[in-house]
Amino acid sequence: MTADMLQSRLVARMAGPIVAGLLGLGVAAGPLAALAETWDMPTPYPDTNLHTVVVKQFAEDVKAATGGKIQITVHSNGSLIRHPEIKRAVQSGQAQLGEVLISSWANEDPLFGLDSVPFLATDFQASRKLYDVSKPYLEKKLERQRLKLLYSIPWPPQGLYVKDEIQSVEALKGQKFRAYNPATTRIAELSGAVPVKIEAAEVAQAFGTGIVTAMITSAATGVDTKAWDFVKVYYDVQAWLPRNMVFVNAEVWKGLDANTQKAVQDAAAKAEAAGWAEWEKKTAELNKTMAGNGMKVLPPSDKLKEGLSAIGKTMTEEWTKAAGADGEAIISAFRK
Repeated sequence: MTADMLQSRLVARMAGPIVAGLLGLGVAAGPLAALAETWDMPTPYPDTNLHTVVVKQFAEDVKAATGGKIQITVHSNGSLIRHPEIKRAVQSGQAQLGEVLISSWANEDPLFGLDSVPFLATDFQASRKLYDVSKPYLEKKLERQRLKLLYSIPWPPQGLYVKDEIQSVEALKGQKFRAYNPATTRIAELSGAVPVKIEAAEVAQAFGTGIVTAMITSAATGVDTKAWDFVKVYYDVQAWLPRNMVFVNAEVWKGLDANTQKAVQDAAAKAEAAGWAEWEKKTAELNKTMAGNGMKVLPPSDKLKEGLSAIGKTMTEEWTKAAGADGEAIISAFRK
């Protein structure tokens, strides 16, 4: 870590308690906004990933819309704070805002795992509907955790990466299966595979050293990690579309005047619209990129599809039960 980065992290850690203290003393929004002129934003993915591209444009739009009052420094690819610590860092004031994969926190609350229930919402239209009906519940959950939701955009549909062609779920038994959230852990368990927790930045090394031998993730991650260097087969099973969310510390947000809040929200709405549209456009291109680099991009066999669908049915029932009345209300609204 460079000296500048270390200094930035220390300043970010100090800013949260200072802001919270000023709020407790009733200091007006003006000085608070001044303290928050430079916001640190940790994100998990490399600069080439569309999520990061959207985040950087969002930062530029915020700067322009606020006349430079808020300037966001994007720390991509886990360079400032690793993905598993980003949510807590924003809650505690170490960073003003951040981006995470929502389903990484499904063990904390079932609501965070909704978008990764297999074969519930398997295309962009269905995923958008699921987001729309669940968004009020997500916003309330985050508010109780001292966070304000700004926007959420999906990944492309998830596919299955394996070293050799398979014809059924049974072929996954005993394989070391990359798990990046509770849903992928559960898929591994139900298919007889062995779940291994691996972040996106560690995928290539994990496959190269034999720590993992199979995974379900998007074609975007496949391209980011140059998956063709370590696996040869990709099944386009379109299991689900997980989403990322961008949020800001609630105390920082409350310290902004109404006009500044609107400017940030307008930039967030623009980022959300762009993210959904661009990922849908890029999905077919990503599959072509993998095929062009020597990967077999295949549809699943009927038997493999049947086995994965059975896992999806089990996990939908498990999620609805775990989420209780809210879960039943969300699923009911989604299926109307």
